[in-house]
Amino acid sequence: MKIPLHYQVSEFDCGPTTVLNAMSYLFQREDLPAEIVRNIMIYCLDCYNEEGRPGGNGTSRAAMMFLSNWLNGFGKVAKLPLSSRYLSGKSVYVGQESQINDALHRGGVAVVRLYYEVEHYVLLTGIEEDKILVFDPYYEEELTEDCLGVELDNTHPFTYNRKVPESYFNKETLTFYAFGPWKLREAVLLFNNKTMLTSEHTIEYFI
Repeated sequence: MKIPLHYQVSEFDCGPTTVLNAMSYLFQREDLPAEIVRNIMIYCLDCYNEEGRPGGNGTSRAAMMFLSNWLNGFGKVAKLPLSSRYLSGKSVYVGQESQINDALHRGGVAVVRLYYEVEHYVLLTGIEEDKILVFDPYYEEELTEDCLGVELDNTHPFTYNRKVPESYFNKETLTFYAFGPWKLREAVLLFNNKTMLTSEHTIEYFI
């Protein structure tokens, strides 16, 4: 059975929470091995804050890259039909011929690092017209004026809680839901290989 996506329990665990949400979105609860959950938590929260507290500054890009590679390798040797691809820099954008858009059209998801006052991980799960469906693990009861055009929607707990205009993501500024400077961008694309659509089913998107 599928379970609702969940929110982070601290100011720091958006990274592992978002990767776990990706697993919940792609797979049935009973299909997920304990090793997946264990290692997601072990490999994330590797950054120390200014007081030297482990995990106090969230998850690093290096940790997310390592986790993506581990998940992809685990999918190859285990009985879980999982594949993962790490993107960085110029590869991270939304729009025509974007690998992120392609993944969403084919039933995959994207764990992306963007800005929400600070660097922050969220899950992209789909596209609806000119908006990206997002599950943001940071619980909010209302959005600030800086998020004009972003829709807060808590009625789809298995899929998304925000609808964010595509135009927000590609900004190089450190503003709400922006990927920010090119050199700092990263995303992890994740697929359930059994439910993933082939490129033939999405070819019309690229014409």
